[in-house]
Amino acid sequence: MSYNEIRRNTKEVKIKDLTIGGSSDILIQSMTNTDTLDFNATIAQIKALQEAGCDIVRITVPTVESAQAIKEIKKAGITIPVVADIHFDYKIALECVKMGVDKIRINPGNIGEEWKIKDVASACKGEGIPIRIGVNGGSLEKHILQKYSAPTPEALAESAFYHASLLEKFAFDDIVISVKSSDVRNMILANRIIAKSCNYPIHLGVTEAGDDYSGLVKSSAGIGSLLCDGIGDTIRVSLTADPVKEIYAGKELLTSLGFNRGGAIKIVSCPTCGRTKIDLISLSKAFKEATRGIDTKGKTIKVALMGCVVNGPGEARECDLGIAGGNGEAVLFKNGEIIRKIPEDSIISVLVEEIKTFIDKK
Repeated sequence: MSYNEIRRNTKEVKIKDLTIGGSSDILIQSMTNTDTLDFNATIAQIKALQEAGCDIVRITVPTVESAQAIKEIKKAGITIPVVADIHFDYKIALECVKMGVDKIRINPGNIGEEWKIKDVASACKGEGIPIRIGVNGGSLEKHILQKYSAPTPEALAESAFYHASLLEKFAFDDIVISVKSSDVRNMILANRIIAKSCNYPIHLGVTEAGDDYSGLVKSSAGIGSLLCDGIGDTIRVSLTADPVKEIYAGKELLTSLGFNRGGAIKIVSCPTCGRTKIDLISLSKAFKEATRGIDTKGKTIKVALMGCVVNGPGEARECDLGIAGGNGEAVLFKNGEIIRKIPEDSIISVLVEEIKTFIDKK
């Protein structure tokens, strides 16, 4: 069953030349960790994210001056949509609209009086700029927290609906909802509640997830569970690490679930055991780095890296390419057929050449 067969039916929301929701691709997001007013650092980081495959980038905009930086950032060859992360001050949101931002992330409830919310909604509607409602387990409204006594899934969902209602009051519905928590189960359950009760696109993420190991595990559990339910239109794998790693992690997560968006190199590698006679752990890491930047031209290529001849040949036969390790050498498989033996130190270069040949075939 394909993802689109189980995918939740949502409203489509345009952001620049991309579409969030509907039957469009699941988009990968990240956020810069630079001072937005440091143009050079911010632009360099966005370009690195863009090159890694980021679809949408969010920047922090705590002041009117940093909002004015958006124009300079967008003039520097940035092609992916830029989202302004705003808290409390509606004037910053209005300035971001003037500067040509592509999307705004706010909590309407902390903007202040209703006329301020109306001004932001009107400005965004006039320029076709969507608004992402960002709800976090650590910043729930007092009246909701008092009602539930804790940031429960129900509390998180109610907060999201409360914020959406403030925008809907002024006929604004180009909305994306994001409900995050550092508690994976709360995040999953809250998003399931939201998915049943509205048709807005949903951005998925586990906030404050941790470093590039624990953060990836928690994000995979939370985001992956919801994607398997057909819930989720954009994702961010939040890591206490270089933001570029968030993009690689997001791509890996989507590929593992079969959402290969324009092709991918899928790696099947065994966990190793006492039968393994080649350094498969180092080989696997080096192979991933060697193939990370390869343009597959829309093709999905499955490559097996197996440590021995027990399960290796069988797994390799199920892949487009593969190796099964021996003593300082490996057997190369191609389309299920044994091609030849290759020395251990040539495995990566041989596989890379075979991948390129596979890609170039019509």
